[in-house]
Amino acid sequence: MTPGTAYGGVVLGDNSSTPMSELNTTPLIYVMLCLLVMMILSIPVQTHSVKVELPTDGGQAPILQTNRITISQDGVVMWNAIPVNYAQLQHALRAAQTLSPASELQFEPDAQARYVVVDTVLAMIRRSGADNMGFVGNERYVGDI
Repeated sequence: MTPGTAYGGVVLGDNSSTPMSELNTTPLIYVMLCLLVMMILSIPVQTHSVKVELPTDGGQAPILQTNRITISQDGVVMWNAIPVNYAQLQHALRAAQTLSPASELQFEPDAQARYVVVDTVLAMIRRSGADNMGFVGNERYVGDI
């Protein structure tokens, strides 16, 4: 067929009358790149800084009092190696938190102590508001797993 002849209602070879089927993607790519750059610039810069308050007077650091709560195998709760009941422990925890600076609390349950006793003591420590607490004696259990 020669250009300009009709075939099925379409004139062949006449470029002005046929619709263009390709999409010009260049402006789309430019818009997407601009949006990407704007998004990158609008994300706040992450700063990895840790604020530490250092002593300014050059004096010695305050000495923290250390209190140790131990729970024996048979469920006896001890405050600094003195057996106490739950009421006495709660009073001692509140008194320790009123000190300035608050005392350091070390918690050392026996491996064979009942979970209920350990959980009750931990709940009492949590309710007392103790912030400076640590578990001690865990190195004994490294090979037990």
